[in-house]
Amino acid sequence: MATQYEIEHNIKPTGTTSRRRRQVDMSTFTAHLHTLSPDTPSSSSNQHHNPHAVPSPSDTSALFRLLQDQMGTLASTSPTEANRAFLQSLVEMLEEDVARPPRDMEGVTQEYLDGLDRVPKRRLKPEDACPICAERYLDDEYPLVVELPCHESHRFDLECVGPWLRAKGTCPLCRKELGKRKAVEVPRAGGAEGNGVEEEEEEDDADGLYA
Repeated sequence: MATQYEIEHNIKPTGTTSRRRRQVDMSTFTAHLHTLSPDTPSSSSNQHHNPHAVPSPSDTSALFRLLQDQMGTLASTSPTEANRAFLQSLVEMLEEDVARPPRDMEGVTQEYLDGLDRVPKRRLKPEDACPICAERYLDDEYPLVVELPCHESHRFDLECVGPWLRAKGTCPLCRKELGKRKAVEVPRAGGAEGNGVEEEEEEDDADGLYA
């Protein structure tokens, strides 16, 4: 199956394309996510799933475990202490989700992920590197870098940050929630009746001032 990287750059997955050594490989994560998230494009064999069904805790836990394992593998080969410490912090954050998975998936939608701002190659400096894989973007012939809306400096390889955003929905650096819908205020019970009581109380207060 072609990756998002190959799709956006019209690259056929021949296996000869120059890629960075520590690029996250989340094909298993993505395949598992297809069975849990109704907004994720899936094959016709998965179309029978109920879009309103809630994933079982064990399935959700397994998804976070896959992500945790990937981050742990990268941490074991980190080129710097700073990168290792950062990845270990992500591994520790995921431990709570593995042990006590949330009832609902809290990550962003695939539509949100696809709409993230891409950083043009000309705006990347030779020393710029992905905080997750620690590989320099320009070491790749076709860098696919996204900028998160929380801060202009929060940039990642799309294939590195994509699984984190789909599972957690937060920026890995500042932990700000991304793509979350605003809560809709629900009118209090009684509606107009409640407003009438408030208006009467205000009128009583006003009368008291001039008594």
